[in-house]
Amino acid sequence: MAEESRIESQWYAEKSARMVELLGEEHDMVMHSLIPYGMGGGLDLYYYPHLIPGTGVATKELSNTPGDGSSNNVFTNYEFVMFTRHDLSIEDAKKPETPFGKIHFTINAILNMMAPYSAQAKLNPFETVEFPSEMEVVGGRCLILDAYGMTDAHADFGLMLIMEIHRVEMDYARQHGGQALLKKLMAANYYPYSDLDRPPVVDSQDVRGVGSWSRWKDWWFSNN
Repeated sequence: MAEESRIESQWYAEKSARMVELLGEEHDMVMHSLIPYGMGGGLDLYYYPHLIPGTGVATKELSNTPGDGSSNNVFTNYEFVMFTRHDLSIEDAKKPETPFGKIHFTINAILNMMAPYSAQAKLNPFETVEFPSEMEVVGGRCLILDAYGMTDAHADFGLMLIMEIHRVEMDYARQHGGQALLKKLMAANYYPYSDLDRPPVVDSQDVRGVGSWSRWKDWWFSNN
């Protein structure tokens, strides 16, 4: 037990240091869940408001020891990160009527939906995710994934960006590839933010008819 605790503590420190390299200094306030994630509760959320404008919101509970937990084709282990252009306001985080509280509420819901999914499925860069419309809070929302700040072809640890996008953008990514959409989002200076108070980078003329089903829906309906 003592050795396991030592390994977990060392891995946590290594992850945290790597996240600081990618996201800048971490804020000293953590949004702790009342019930730990490992016991069926919500995720603790960690904030990074210093490196780029706005706020990064990240997880640290997808992998507790090296080689164990969420993994994909580019990272042996990873954590999630999402961004908003809004400045960090801890006071407003639990006030959904405020601008920061509204986007924080959505980010929290998305991360808590994606975390258990990532434990069972390989989620790779450039893939898209669509939530079933009947789900609370996240229903009908569309996401694209990316390896945030990745420089090596494969790494022991990294960050997977979850970015909320417009539906027409998701349809475009499904037809032309997620990398093509990400290039457009970067060119428009919308990457890596999930704020949707912006116009889409593509329009309906760029998209042919596409189906709306996704493997996330398969997973959701088989587990609920």
